[in-house]
Amino acid sequence: MTSNEGGATYAAAGVDIEAGDRAVELMKQWVKKANRPEVVGGLGGFAGLFDASAFKRYERPLLATATDGVGTKVALASAMDKHDTIGHDLVGMVVDDLVVCGAEPLFMTDYICVGKVVPERVAQIVKGIAEGCALAGCALIGGETAEHPGLLGPDEYDVAGAGTGVVEADALLGAERVRAGDVVIAMAASGLHSNGYSLVRHVLLNQAGWKLDRQVEEFGRTLGEELLEPTRIYSLDCLALARATEIHAFSHVTGGGLAANLARVIPDGLHARLDRGTWTPMPVFQTVAKVGGMKALEIEKTLNMGVGMVAVVPPSSVDVVLALLEDRGVEAWLLGDVVERTDEHDGGAALYNSYEGFTLA
Repeated sequence: MTSNEGGATYAAAGVDIEAGDRAVELMKQWVKKANRPEVVGGLGGFAGLFDASAFKRYERPLLATATDGVGTKVALASAMDKHDTIGHDLVGMVVDDLVVCGAEPLFMTDYICVGKVVPERVAQIVKGIAEGCALAGCALIGGETAEHPGLLGPDEYDVAGAGTGVVEADALLGAERVRAGDVVIAMAASGLHSNGYSLVRHVLLNQAGWKLDRQVEEFGRTLGEELLEPTRIYSLDCLALARATEIHAFSHVTGGGLAANLARVIPDGLHARLDRGTWTPMPVFQTVAKVGGMKALEIEKTLNMGVGMVAVVPPSSVDVVLALLEDRGVEAWLLGDVVERTDEHDGGAALYNSYEGFTLA
């Protein structure tokens, strides 16, 4: 047998297995908070297990799956050394894609790639993911933390996740249900959510030279605190609406903006008219537009402008939807309607008129 004394080691290459083990121990307390009775076993296996026997109550269960990350928002978390909310963003980006089709989010797995494993930092990231899963009603059943020295700097990391949900085939929501005369209802965003941060960072940090600790009067807090505001998670709100009344479609407003995402659930031959005059974008959107001297088309195709989720419903459901969202603490309002496509109105969706108290070029 030959000795490895003086030979190459994994630790010398920059990978600390013991640090990874410590990170797993630290994160266990948080993962326990993101559980469902269908979860089988605990953390540490090669695969997460979920008891699917509950699907027996479905006539035709459809599994829905989605995967996403949080983009360059992680750069802000790193810069501020605050890592306990970025996981919340990750969950929101995944589960709210699932619920758009009416699926109940069941479980998530995560992938955390780091330049160097700092157990306390990894545990904080997982804490945010677990708390987000608890808010979404789903379980965190597994994940992976990978150390990539040389590819990422010691303080750099990225996160991604995948989720699975289930919906009864007869309850599937989407463009097939949308009809002329339907009403479009907006649900307020908590802020920028997790899209467009390359633009926001370019405008405010690079062009304007603002610092993350800058106090911004319009925000009532620092720039960094505003930019790290967690993504709102709508999944349980949307599921409550679908159980209470007739819903035709949801649209999760992410990259591409409000009109482009809503267009994904508007069938051929119809057009969604969205009225800017029904709301005033939050100060962070106004600030980015003003400081960057941005045109309406550019900012609206990048940022959510304060609308994070949209419901398309028949007129008979409007009062129920607005009342239920108010009861659940979600600000909502009538955003527009769906009409037959004409020479005047192309297909998809478009924004009309001007924002209340806010002008874009």
